[in-house]
Amino acid sequence: MLYQSKIAGLGSYVPDNVVTNDDLAKLMDTSDEWIQERTGIKERRHIKEEGENPVAEMGVKAAKIAIERAGIDKDEIDLIIFATLSPDYYFPGSGVLVQDILAIENCPALDIRNQCSGFIYGLSVADQFIKTGMYKNILLIGSENHSGGLDFTTRGRGVSVLFGDGAGAAVISRSDYVGQGILSTHLYSEGKHALELALKGPSTNHWVPEIIKENPQEDIPYFPYMNGQYVFKHAVQRFSEVIKEGLDTNGLEVSDIDLLVPHQANLRISQFVQRKFKLSDDQVYNNIQKYGNTTAASIPIALTEAWENDKIKPGDNVILAAFGSGFTWASAVINW
Repeated sequence: MLYQSKIAGLGSYVPDNVVTNDDLAKLMDTSDEWIQERTGIKERRHIKEEGENPVAEMGVKAAKIAIERAGIDKDEIDLIIFATLSPDYYFPGSGVLVQDILAIENCPALDIRNQCSGFIYGLSVADQFIKTGMYKNILLIGSENHSGGLDFTTRGRGVSVLFGDGAGAAVISRSDYVGQGILSTHLYSEGKHALELALKGPSTNHWVPEIIKENPQEDIPYFPYMNGQYVFKHAVQRFSEVIKEGLDTNGLEVSDIDLLVPHQANLRISQFVQRKFKLSDDQVYNNIQKYGNTTAASIPIALTEAWENDKIKPGDNVILAAFGSGFTWASAVINW
């Protein structure tokens, strides 16, 4: 017997520390006009005082909201799925840290490393576990600490102006209503492009700046690298393909889309896709202007905000789509 899965609760958290484009202009050769023209971003949030394990702790703050909204107790969580590219440690993963903070006994934790596509990959994994009857309630978190490992000099401005910190969470639960909930997910990758958007050096732990201080002239791969135009070109193509596949699989037309929530990579990418599908502003939800690119956290933060602002109602067809490092890309079709 196959069960239906649904998103039963959503939550998000972003640090209080707002970093504007003008703030970044004090650190590097850039400007508010330069950043907005290329990315659409006006400001982002950066961790300032978020605790010892900020990625897990931000995830917990988002998760507590999602669990409460799902109307369940934390001890009813059967599995934790944690998506991030910036874990608190190389190992263990941040999923077990969440389990410990929430004091959930013996709950399995699974960490997903699919960067910008991580939340949808995690959603697909959760959907399969629910459908097969193995689990009933799954906590899915996307959380990122980008600011700990960015190059805030003119050398790194092409990447550093893009990213922000934050977390989003969803509780995926068994549903009794066939035809509602998560209808389908679609996952892809193309590893030959892996190094076009990559971090070859260590994670975002605080000792990275110390290495840089010791080797100020060395061209070291401890900061993210992105071939911007190359990524943009592939992103708009893959976004379009995977959205269309989701619609076709479920017998839907573009006109049936009530809300598209794309990964918040770059406002120009979202606008390109919107124009291609001829979607109205009411059919697409973007909040990159306020938060920047929060990678695995971007879709759950945007989805939570859209739901809180009554942009999503029961029966709506909601499309999620993402593209990122790997290259990986994915989509999900949900009847709310």
